[in-house]
Amino acid sequence: MTIETVFSSLKDYLLKLNDEQKIEAINKIKLFLHQISPFKNEPIDCVLWIKQNKVVANDYNPNVMSPTEKRLLKTSLIKDGYTQPVVVLSAQQNKTKQLQWQIVDGYHRYLLSKENALKKRINNYLPVTILDVKNNTISDQIATTIRHNRARGQHQVAAMSDIVRDLSRLGWSDKRIGDELGMSQDEVLRLKQICGLTELFSKHNFSEAWTVK
Repeated sequence: MTIETVFSSLKDYLLKLNDEQKIEAINKIKLFLHQISPFKNEPIDCVLWIKQNKVVANDYNPNVMSPTEKRLLKTSLIKDGYTQPVVVLSAQQNKTKQLQWQIVDGYHRYLLSKENALKKRINNYLPVTILDVKNNTISDQIATTIRHNRARGQHQVAAMSDIVRDLSRLGWSDKRIGDELGMSQDEVLRLKQICGLTELFSKHNFSEAWTVK
């Protein structure tokens, strides 16, 4: 059997399906090919189309986008289509036991996909690439999101300092915070200073204070 024969049979099979069945079948084919691909360790090797209602935002991304940038992104998506997938992690199951995918990178692309101009175009689906994170704890999720977003856009300093504070409270050392988030030690200390002197100096030793008698 030649590759052309395989493709022809596959095409005939897919053409008999409705759009939803076709998307599900193509996703399965992509996942199968991804497993045997020479690039199976690269998430971008496999881009899937997932229903929007199965994709959820996170609440710890400090990345912000100006109205001008947002309008430009919307125009780009309408004119050129989706050229970059939304990066997601497997999320906790909700009350209906349905698998959900939590956004790591691409929140604004996700948000704009809900607007009518794009909603109709992509038929309530979203292109995603899935990260395979071994230790998928909340702190690991936060670090992954920051790494993906830090190189672009603007970060709110207050939000970043809150994240540094939370990671510190979870037991992360200043060095680990810097290494995981791509920050220098000075940046980590400055952000800890913003969220409070107690957090900044909690692990530093000082001589006893003198008092005036």
